[in-house]
Amino acid sequence: MARRRLTVQQAAEELGVTVDAVRSRIRRRSIEGEKDASGRVFVWLTDDQSRDEPKGQVEAYRELVEELRDRVRSLEEANRENRRIIAGLVQRVPELEAAPQERPEAPEMVEEEPKAAEPRSAAGGAQEGAQRPWWRRMFGR
Repeated sequence: MARRRLTVQQAAEELGVTVDAVRSRIRRRSIEGEKDASGRVFVWLTDDQSRDEPKGQVEAYRELVEELRDRVRSLEEANRENRRIIAGLVQRVPELEAAPQERPEAPEMVEEEPKAAEPRSAAGGAQEGAQRPWWRRMFGR
């Protein structure tokens, strides 16, 4: 495996990333780097480190793309089904508009008729009897 010594800028171009990304990789030690006497940073890259992504990542991307294609297909099917349902409902709108609008009526309130009042007499006794509860009048208490 051949190693090449590149500047940070050259390594960024080779890897297809930014200069800051290369510097971050040097700090994390995922890429080997060194400083020369003048303070210039160089990166050592092997042949397997290049713009081409590792085969594992490519396969993962392919799987992801296939999964997303399946999801798009299922969403398109659901969309077609929803359109079919909406079309059926839209056809019924004229039928519903033509039907007379019937509002559910509120239950009718039955007003209680006042109980027949006992005839009043000049005497106060009859008036007292009218004010007693019905059960007392009925049972005599």
